[in-house]
Amino acid sequence: MRCYLQTFLLGMIFVFFSFLYVFNQLASTLEDRDGWRVKEHGIPGRKSHDTGHLLRKRPGLEGLRDREEGLDSERSSSAVKAESRDERSHLAVVACGPRLEETITMLKSAVLFSKKPLHFYIFAEDELHKSFRNTLESWPWRVRARFNSTIYPITFPTENAREWKKLFKPCASQRLFLPLILKEVDSLLYVDTDIIFLQPVEDMWALLSHFNSSQLAAMAPEHEEPRIGWYNRFARHPYYGKTGINSGVMLMNMTRLREKFFKNDMTTVVLKWEEMLMPLLQKYKLNITWGDQDLLNIIFHHNPESLYVFPCQWNYRPDHCIYGSNCQQAEQEGVFILHGNRGVYHDDKQPAFRAVYEAIQKYQFGDNLETSLLGPLETSLQTTTHTYCGRASHLLTKKLKQSIMSVQQDTTRRRR
Repeated sequence: MRCYLQTFLLGMIFVFFSFLYVFNQLASTLEDRDGWRVKEHGIPGRKSHDTGHLLRKRPGLEGLRDREEGLDSERSSSAVKAESRDERSHLAVVACGPRLEETITMLKSAVLFSKKPLHFYIFAEDELHKSFRNTLESWPWRVRARFNSTIYPITFPTENAREWKKLFKPCASQRLFLPLILKEVDSLLYVDTDIIFLQPVEDMWALLSHFNSSQLAAMAPEHEEPRIGWYNRFARHPYYGKTGINSGVMLMNMTRLREKFFKNDMTTVVLKWEEMLMPLLQKYKLNITWGDQDLLNIIFHHNPESLYVFPCQWNYRPDHCIYGSNCQQAEQEGVFILHGNRGVYHDDKQPAFRAVYEAIQKYQFGDNLETSLLGPLETSLQTTTHTYCGRASHLLTKKLKQSIMSVQQDTTRRRR
């Protein structure tokens, strides 16, 4: 009996000190809630492609609220009028390591099919900045006229910066801090480097207008089929919904995100975004597998009302066809955004995905899209039917054909 009592007491002591550690981390974060600062001296000024942001006045598609910190109340009336005409889609990506070419191909696909102007926010390691700048400046002037770009350094909170940088793939967790770095940006579409747009970016951007008053971010489910789901079979932490969410394509109303107080399982006190991240990492770092995506799953598990879930054709991955087609929306309308995770653009495991990537990569601006992109792609896809994804390759070109036709019709009208 004494032995059991001693074991029980030791267990209670262990639990007490564990809670004490978590609350200590939380208290430290609360004290330093304004202590996290971007290394402003390391962020380049607006040069070259960057013509500056037009701040907006209302949330969502309509813009940034007047009470947003840093909003200049003395802007000229002409600037305010210009803001209401800002139709740009704001697109962010984080590139580290050998991700230059993959990121360039993603940006290329965004420019090819979008009719409205774009602004790219490229977060990259310092040694990649020159290559990004040179490549974008080498594109034809008619292409460059359709987008602005700003290149930023990789920036993490000084506390545990090394841990954040190596949390999953190099620099992937940078996306968690975009609302704190891009304070003047109201809404943002974040994508992984291995994304290919098969239709205009503004179509995804328009989903912001579908948000209800409590929703501040949008993502797709991690899986459509629970029998092959990862989170529902293996996760050792809370996750959103039945199968979790995938953060490779993430649309955010960052004004709302910065203002919200989030429920959490670390304290009964609701926390702001910047107050929550470090304690969350400290609590779950031994239980997470997919890094920042797991942290996002935990956050939206406790705040499900804040998430808008869009269908799988907006984030179509090998999981949707590797064992047979399981994305019903893509079956009906085609694939809108292709996500080549698992490195499938660079190996032979899913040749249909690789064929799409290489078709965009090899296409030369100014060439006929139908004969120089679609034709070679369809020929390549015919050789992939020995795989399940190859047999579903008509889903990969269905929306692409419509996008190409729309671009060509628009080009013809402009020439007239």
